[in-house]
Amino acid sequence: MQIASRFTIAVHIVACIDYFQKSTSVTSAFLAGSVGVNRVVIRTLMTKLKEAGIIAISRGKTGVRLGRRSEEISLYDVYKAVESVDESGLFNWHSSPNPLCPVGKNVRRALGETLVKAQLSMEKELKSATIADLTAELHKVAD
Repeated sequence: MQIASRFTIAVHIVACIDYFQKSTSVTSAFLAGSVGVNRVVIRTLMTKLKEAGIIAISRGKTGVRLGRRSEEISLYDVYKAVESVDESGLFNWHSSPNPLCPVGKNVRRALGETLVKAQLSMEKELKSATIADLTAELHKVAD
């Protein structure tokens, strides 16, 4: 099982806006073509990104633009905008381990701290990378 693709699609959207916003009118159709998904998926994620202040949406020729400078948007910001991770954490526990089994009875207590540390490490890494970093890398590797 993986984290849903909402996050990587949302990062793609924001990076695409940053990459093209000065040269092209970035629309949901343009983004759908880049990402390779239906416009409904793009619009749904754009709504979440707009609510988080990551993008600004204008009708007409200006299209979509970043809501703040790309240096101020971390991958963590995008993650928090589109993923529905609540205070219970990133990892879901199976609902009915056997309380009579020594593993089933204790697996949450034994594994819980490790999973919290893993989530915190991932979040720290996402906080350290910005959309500006990603766009710079895209410019370096572009054909």
